[in-house]
Amino acid sequence: MIGPSLRVSRSHFPVTALGPGVRLGVWVQGCPLGCKGCMALDTWSRDGGVDVPVGTLVDRWRDAVDRGATGLTISGGEPLAQPGPLLAFLDAARRIGADVGAEHDILLFTGFQPAELDEEQRRTADRADVLIAGRFDAAAPTRLIWRGSANQAMILQTELGRRRYAAHVDAEPANPPLQVRVDGTGAWLVGVPRPGTLARLDREFRARNLAVDQVSWRPARSDMDGE
Repeated sequence: MIGPSLRVSRSHFPVTALGPGVRLGVWVQGCPLGCKGCMALDTWSRDGGVDVPVGTLVDRWRDAVDRGATGLTISGGEPLAQPGPLLAFLDAARRIGADVGAEHDILLFTGFQPAELDEEQRRTADRADVLIAGRFDAAAPTRLIWRGSANQAMILQTELGRRRYAAHVDAEPANPPLQVRVDGTGAWLVGVPRPGTLARLDREFRARNLAVDQVSWRPARSDMDGE
């Protein structure tokens, strides 16, 4: 039987900049919210990315667990724009954790506020130990870890979430955790950079005469040509 698929932009392992410990990160494709100043414009279009069967994502998660993953981070895009297949994936991920007798937390990023969620979205959001909720607001910078703007809330939903994340709710590290990962499709900045970081990267690229075809925080050239 063919199961559900989740539209995915990319996934990475190991991720250490979006949640505590060592994690599998999955970025979904498609976002109806379109927050101004978003660093991941490439994840907005529903036509981008690829449809990945939930079973394939479960295999990736199982492999990550075998390699020492302590948590799963779901970002995007907007994960709760695809609540059905995401729910199927999170339920299967929970079962794998139970099977191996280990604790693996789930961190879910969403631009929605809890009060905006419909019944299906709420069921899916409830599978996460921790939500980081709220639209990105470029006019409200913050130093809070794993949040792009001061209005975004870290919501601890389970005992595991409270145990692992309580110390991070008000944490303001001097330097936010960031990673650079390189694969066959490009170089990826993983984490939540402080305001000005991306502009500094642009300047550094130019200063070093590095040719960059496209960055995710600016519209693609073809998009600009069509305006």
